[in-house]
Amino acid sequence: MSFLDKAKDAVEKAVDEHGDKIKDGADKLGKVIDDKTGGKHTDKIDQGKQKLEEALDGLDGKKDDFGPRG
Repeated sequence: MSFLDKAKDAVEKAVDEHGDKIKDGADKLGKVIDDKTGGKHTDKIDQGKQKLEEALDGLDGKKDDFGPRG
């Protein structure tokens, strides 16, 4: 197994076990960035958070790690 395969497996495991914490962290980071930019880029920040969650959720091909956005 190559280094990249091992790294991908480790990330998949972390997302499976701690998806809720990762989502909370992304939400908090997005809020901090939004506050620092005065709300000028809220739509872009939300898009970035959504892309992050989709990418992490799709690692194992199951799309089951993050609940609906809300």
